[in-house]
Amino acid sequence: MDTKTIERLTGELLSAMGEDGGREGLRETPRRVAEAYKTLFSGYDKKPEDVLTVFDGEAYDEMIVSKNIEFYSMCEHHMLAFFGKAHIGYIPDGKLIGLSKLPRLVEIFSRRLQNQERLTSQIAQALMKLVGAKGVGVVIEAQHLCVMSRGVEKQNSVVVTSSLQGSFKKNDTTRSEFLRLIAR
Repeated sequence: MDTKTIERLTGELLSAMGEDGGREGLRETPRRVAEAYKTLFSGYDKKPEDVLTVFDGEAYDEMIVSKNIEFYSMCEHHMLAFFGKAHIGYIPDGKLIGLSKLPRLVEIFSRRLQNQERLTSQIAQALMKLVGAKGVGVVIEAQHLCVMSRGVEKQNSVVVTSSLQGSFKKNDTTRSEFLRLIAR
């Protein structure tokens, strides 16, 4: 990440808004924004295959669900935050992953400029591909500052997206079990 360019452009943005970038409260803002962006967009530096530890030869073949995984992301349309919870389920096919890896997978994709629909699909597709699961389900519930603070200004709206792969898409019973488990 080119933090020097981000600092310079943030200073220019402040000036374009009519602010005095030299005043006390704004003097360090370009540096702070560049530092914040290193965290907010840290997903560009990571790949799912680098964090998913896969354990081969496991006989477990029932659904595994991790729910209420908090995330923060940035809308690519307005560069405003959206945040919420991700719920992920998968049915292994001889391979398990460490339980901390599902939140890490969410973190990789959410720490990029995103839209919620793509975020949901990327998580599901990566898990399906890298683990070779029989099925994967991902549901994301999020609030968007672009909806809350501008435009329609609706404070309590929540957007829900889902991506179902393999048996989660093809089998009504599997899909129902997943949705029932994340609703608890």
